Amino acid sequence: MPSNVFDSILLHHLWGTDEMRAIFSDETRVQKWLDLEAALALEQAALGIVPEAAARDIAEHARVALIDLEVVAEGIRKTKHPLVPALREVQKRCQPQHGEWIHFGPTTQDVLDTGVALQLKAAHAIILRDLGLIGRELYRLADAHKHTAMVGRTHVVHALPITFGHKCAIWLRELARHHERLVQAEPRVFVGGLVGAVGTQASFGERAATLEARVMARLGLGCADISWQPARDRLGEYVVLVGLLGATLAKIANEVLNLSRNEVGELEEPFNEGKVGSSTMPHKRNPTVVENIVTVGRALRHAVALMTESMHHEHERDGAAWKMEWKALPESCLMISAMLAQTKFVLSGLVVHADRMRRNLDLLGGARRSTRRRRARRRGAGARARSDHLCRRCAGDRRARARQDP
Repeated sequence: MPSNVFDSILLHHLWGTDEMRAIFSDETRVQKWLDLEAALALEQAALGIVPEAAARDIAEHARVALIDLEVVAEGIRKTKHPLVPALREVQKRCQPQHGEWIHFGPTTQDVLDTGVALQLKAAHAIILRDLGLIGRELYRLADAHKHTAMVGRTHVVHALPITFGHKCAIWLRELARHHERLVQAEPRVFVGGLVGAVGTQASFGERAATLEARVMARLGLGCADISWQPARDRLGEYVVLVGLLGATLAKIANEVLNLSRNEVGELEEPFNEGKVGSSTMPHKRNPTVVENIVTVGRALRHAVALMTESMHHEHERDGAAWKMEWKALPESCLMISAMLAQTKFVLSGLVVHADRMRRNLDLLGGARRSTRRRRARRRGAGARARSDHLCRRCAGDRRARARQDP
């Protein structure tokens, strides 16, 4: 029975997409672990470290579809270990003389960290794809409304005229910077690790670096220059970037929310067939999608805080800190996936009430066109006379000081 919003049959669509949920499912999580074990065995066989027949047998059976996750879960509860029960399930399906070579050299965190990197790389592709789709929608809106006049507001009140296209262009450039940051982070974040119990690679012998490079190349990941088991800034950086992206999406949604007020009436989120505005008031068209984006954005920012807290590691491995990532990282990716999908829905069908924008622009009866320069021109000769007087006064002071100088 689901006990949180991410798994709730009723609510999970508000907090993540099915596509992202599949990446962080138990089936995918375990499969990524087994992908590392299979790659390791095959590359060790290629280097003559383990028997080739054993490596082929391990790789053939390192598939989550062949094992019972309920048995694995029961094993985790019994052993208090997150990985060993899954390895045992693969091992018992191999030939006895072959299965004993599985997990030859690495430590649990090697497997789990590399698995997370593989999951995050898949999530990253979805995030960049959806971010690009939102960018195209904003470009369309910016171009379509580059001449749609509206009032610019500062400190929440009327300031000077802008266009709605100008506002959309600002949003577009902000999201473009997030895209740039995410791409720049790829070589730092998408790395695996085969460093052994305390990060020294001692269990892999003299060919440790070669083995690691071959395994990570097979998996499509980079290699770190040194162990990152106690250095969690890589994953921390990614979640911080996701949090920044979420903050911008929530800001855009909140702007749409504010401009949807009846008193303003400049924007309106799409109202699809079958949507219910209110259970008791038939006249209402509640902006529920943008409300949800704002809500999820607030929760995402707290997940960022939890993720940075998990960076506080002690010694060469710290389970008390490390395990917080198991909550913060998947939930962050799920939340940003929901925000991206919902933002695209809103922008693709956004209703722009240009007539209300124009009406609101005239709300102050032209008073906003009064500026310091216009007031100065109205003062005219009087202002120039005072300026000339000050200049003559300064010149007289300079002459007086010159006469006093011996």
